[in-house]
Amino acid sequence: MTEDLAGFEEMGPIDYVVVAFPRAHFTGEAFPLLIDLVERGIIRILDLVFMQKAADGTVTALELSELRDGGVDLTIFEGASSGLLDDDDLSEAANALEPGDAAGVFVYENVWAAPFAVALRRAGGQLVAGGRIPVQAIIASLDATEPVA
Repeated sequence: MTEDLAGFEEMGPIDYVVVAFPRAHFTGEAFPLLIDLVERGIIRILDLVFMQKAADGTVTALELSELRDGGVDLTIFEGASSGLLDDDDLSEAANALEPGDAAGVFVYENVWAAPFAVALRRAGGQLVAGGRIPVQAIIASLDATEPVA
């Protein structure tokens, strides 16, 4: 996969997400949607790691073949490892977990944005800030602006 990053000048923005699954409860509901995003060329998975934190705090990697809830086979992402994630990144992600929880760590390219990002870079544009607003924060903000009855 590292060879795939050789043309990084032509890539779209790269993001990461860490998704916790309390009590390691996977329904599999989101997995077909992830596969659909990849198949339609909207994103490209660069790294995908699942882990679980035991009651004693030890963290182990979960094999994609273990994640078959909902009948979805995630082994199509087996070996998705660009080298962008390192042990420090995974350790930091594990620190956000409670004992018994599992998590998925995804690094992905926003393929849909590549032409725009490349054009900006060619025009001398440089990303100086970025971020993501969690839906929970938007809901809380909207709730705070509603008049009290």
